[in-house]
Amino acid sequence: MQNDDRGVAVVTGASSGIGAATAKALAHDGWRVVLVARRAERLEELTAEISDAGGEAIAEALDGADGNAVLEMANRVRSKWGDPSLLVNSAGAGVWRFLEETSPDEIVDMMGAPFLAAANASRAFMPGMLDAGGGLLVHVGSPASVMPWPGATAYTASRWALRGLHEALCMDLAGTGVQSSLIYFGEVSSEYFEANPGSREHIPSVGSWIPVSTPERCAEVILDVVRRPRRVVFYPFALRLMAWMAAIAPAPTSWLIARTGRKH
Repeated sequence: MQNDDRGVAVVTGASSGIGAATAKALAHDGWRVVLVARRAERLEELTAEISDAGGEAIAEALDGADGNAVLEMANRVRSKWGDPSLLVNSAGAGVWRFLEETSPDEIVDMMGAPFLAAANASRAFMPGMLDAGGGLLVHVGSPASVMPWPGATAYTASRWALRGLHEALCMDLAGTGVQSSLIYFGEVSSEYFEANPGSREHIPSVGSWIPVSTPERCAEVILDVVRRPRRVVFYPFALRLMAWMAAIAPAPTSWLIARTGRKH
């Protein structure tokens, strides 16, 4: 554990997967970390794990889609540690289904995380970054917002909303010293598919040549972006290559994804 205090970082979706791995990696790198998610018990366990390893972390259990709750949390963080200079928006939810198979409540939940959670957290912590003349917003996106596939309609729409938030923030923040980064990961070996049964079967077979990443490797990519901010990052390389194909040959790429994807 490094002793240098790099500042305060807020990580949403910190109870599992990429969020939990990123929180631990940031704490190991010397950041004081605010852990945000809905599952209080998981956050407390992670807080204890970070503390036992010599790091500093506090837990804030709340629903990121609740804007008022996020603002209250931001005030508590400022009172304890001051303004964060890093926000990692990794909260995400959703099951991959065709739209007619998706309930209205599921649609709302998927817009809540990632989009509303990222928008609320960014809105809450950006003023401090703007006052300081610097800071970084990192958003964990999905390739669904670049290369949509069949049978994940509401999930895809919510990830496009997150992409739109990032692109708009890049315009808003130009020249302020505050930056926004969007990171696209391929399939990650987390509990996502166990928590959302039936979703894995909706992965187009063309995606099978993109290697599966661990949450820990994704956290390393995020830390690299923290050290060297970039507007957009694709990981792993095979995903970057596929995104490049989609950019230069959108019609053939879309045809291939649809052809190898789930059918009604």
